[in-house]
Amino acid sequence: MSDMFQGDMDPEIAALLGTGGADEAESLNEPSGYDALFNEAGEGEEGQDEEGADLGVESFPEVTKRFEAKPHPAFSDPNYYKTALSGEGDISQRVHNLLQKYVGTKDPKDKGVFRQQVTTAYWDFLASVARKAAGKLPEPKRFLLRFNLLHPTFLNQEHRDFFAKMVVENELNQPVYYLDEWFKGVGTGVIRNSATDEAKTSNSAASKYQQLFEKASGKRDGSRSLLKAKDDERIGLERNLTDRVQRALEHYPMDGLPDVKACYTDAQKKIFAEIQELIKGLLKTDRDLDMYLRDYRQAEEDVKTLEAKIAEEGASAQVDVGAVDTEFGTIRQMAKMTVGRQGNGFPVLNGEYFRSGPNDTGFRENVISLLARIEGIDPGAFCRSYKNRTNRIAPYVILIPSYGDLGVCWEPFDRFNKATSRGRIALPMYPKNLYIALLSAVGDLRWQVAKEKASYYWMEEGLTGNYYQWFQKMKFKGDVKEAFIGDYITWMTKESDGIQKLDKELRGTFWRYLPFAQPVKEKLKDRSFAYQELYQRDLNRAMSDGY
Repeated sequence: MSDMFQGDMDPEIAALLGTGGADEAESLNEPSGYDALFNEAGEGEEGQDEEGADLGVESFPEVTKRFEAKPHPAFSDPNYYKTALSGEGDISQRVHNLLQKYVGTKDPKDKGVFRQQVTTAYWDFLASVARKAAGKLPEPKRFLLRFNLLHPTFLNQEHRDFFAKMVVENELNQPVYYLDEWFKGVGTGVIRNSATDEAKTSNSAASKYQQLFEKASGKRDGSRSLLKAKDDERIGLERNLTDRVQRALEHYPMDGLPDVKACYTDAQKKIFAEIQELIKGLLKTDRDLDMYLRDYRQAEEDVKTLEAKIAEEGASAQVDVGAVDTEFGTIRQMAKMTVGRQGNGFPVLNGEYFRSGPNDTGFRENVISLLARIEGIDPGAFCRSYKNRTNRIAPYVILIPSYGDLGVCWEPFDRFNKATSRGRIALPMYPKNLYIALLSAVGDLRWQVAKEKASYYWMEEGLTGNYYQWFQKMKFKGDVKEAFIGDYITWMTKESDGIQKLDKELRGTFWRYLPFAQPVKEKLKDRSFAYQELYQRDLNRAMSDGY
């Protein structure tokens, strides 16, 4: 991490390149023939703008619109089911036939068998649809990917009504993605593939260049974000300097001498010291800005060089269908993790299993509102430190249309850009409690970021070290990260309201490493002696500058 943005061309890149630089739809049983029902059709293509982490954003926006006034017409389209299945080949027919058997059978054993067969075939079918997400999908296919909604009549009228009024586009411009949007981003190269444990086995030159291209792109994106953040910092310092200079130059006439201005006041003399510190800060910021600019230009040059090399090898720097296939496999693993071993893994959205209300379903606006709620209690939830600067970096949130109850952190940051890249969390859209599911994902993110920061000393230092040593001392068994996530949920839902549920020592650890927002602390210190004592420790550390 320490050498992520240091000057010259990456040595690995230089070595390889040889350079020296630095409403009602028809029922399932009505269609009598598959060929008569479905019509194969191709889709057009459409691009997407790049989504990057803006280090200047300090909070999530307020959600003022959760639903549209008018329902989306696709949900009352009598051809929804036909359009959703069309154009995917034989797998569409298999899904259609298995669904008919699943819906029509009354025997519990047979229904269980068909249920499993539908699940397997449906995932294969969904993979085919995902490959086309980079193009302009018909609305039924789009909502198929987004909600796993294969047939509107699988939901009752009440549920169908609020699904039909959900906000389709990302009007708040937040990194919260439905699957159709996520696959589109991956397919067009806007979003990199999520990390996997599978090692790349290809030794071809094109494969090596592609890997180095990803690394150089990560370095370029990171240095670009740091450059923008440092420029914003300089603008802020310049505004402060201008304000203080203007205050220092304000003079009033002397008494009895209207043509002579008064001397500097004591307050103005103090401003001169502030101006000196501001000038020092500006000079340091300018040096940092110059360094980040060199890093960015070098990384940009590396990216261009590698693009040319990849083109020479007959490959492409643009992500293709293969990247979508890889990401689809990753998303399927995420879905399994959100469901858990004992959960309901049936992928199709069905009123038999769906129990959420309009404000409890994982629609984007609901999730953004809950993210803001979490950040209002735990302001450091999405912060990461790099080069003595703490950046707020909201993670990518991938909305998985599953019946799971657990949100998970897939990766705390991009492996090629630890400084400014977004982490990735997966959130089930149909859990029993959306807030708890999101808290489990944020707790997972918290743990992984702290563990990466402590590196080899994660069992000894920082948040993870203190928690691990307490866990060992208490002689608890099981997975330490799972235990932490459970305690984090308690911290955010009980302790933040003054309900003491955690062990005293653990409460002290969380108070220091997962501090509540100041208004929450102010509220808690008057609730009980336990919080008052912790609040006083904060004051003592601040006075000794040892916090």
